[in-house]
Amino acid sequence: MINTICVIGAGTMGSGIAQVAAQNGFYTLLFDINSEVLDKAKLSLQKNLLYLFDKQKITAAEKENIFNRIKFINDTNDCIADVFIEAIVEKVAAKVAIFNQLAEINHSEVIFATNTSSLSVSDIQAKVIHPQRVVGMHFFNPAPVMKLVEVVKGNQTAYEAAQTVYELCKQLNKTPVLCKDAPGFIVNRVARHYYLEAMKLVEQGIASFETVDEIMEATGFKMGPFKLMDLIGMDVNLAVSQSMYNAFDKAERFTPSAIQIDKVAKGELGKKTGKGFYQY
Repeated sequence: MINTICVIGAGTMGSGIAQVAAQNGFYTLLFDINSEVLDKAKLSLQKNLLYLFDKQKITAAEKENIFNRIKFINDTNDCIADVFIEAIVEKVAAKVAIFNQLAEINHSEVIFATNTSSLSVSDIQAKVIHPQRVVGMHFFNPAPVMKLVEVVKGNQTAYEAAQTVYELCKQLNKTPVLCKDAPGFIVNRVARHYYLEAMKLVEQGIASFETVDEIMEATGFKMGPFKLMDLIGMDVNLAVSQSMYNAFDKAERFTPSAIQIDKVAKGELGKKTGKGFYQY
């Protein structure tokens, strides 16, 4: 039975996942080694809950109860839980290191879920103690809003671990989809061309990014590719493209866009920096 969820990494995605867990009744630990990041997450969560209260989605009592179910911590020794959801930097070594550090202070059956969007779950679990309990649990940004979660089975993931995470997603009021470990999983592999082809249109002078967004939204998409890249973060989106490009032996169809590479080099990462394709 899952009582406590510990989210590792208090950035935008991590704090969003913590909010989801707390909103659905789980005692939630939000861990980050950086106290400033934790403070920022605390303010962000309070703001998000106030918004829900103002929209009459939750009561004043629920707002307080949800926030009180979250404990903000920066000491790994306090990270004792039934399920860990990692949302840190997209580097295999970093994810392996934190999982193995946590494995030393938790029992051998705790589940380690990685929120990676572009790395191989199989590569991560191969270097983790008891690799069978490592599962992909890919949320989408913003985590409190987006319903889909990709539950990814690595080469060594136990059936029971994957099923536990699948059922947990339902308890979190999410829509889980089970898939095997593969480059880009399902969504990023299909959606990659939504971004890359859109940027090709701009690179070739066929249309402006505003026009592409307007057309895509007019055909039923909730958000055009350029607005979506700004929301996700240019650096995160580019990292996925680069990962897919390498995973598919530098296939031309996955070639990262020069426009996006330039944006990242300039630090124009989207909403989080105040400028991306649009000004914020």
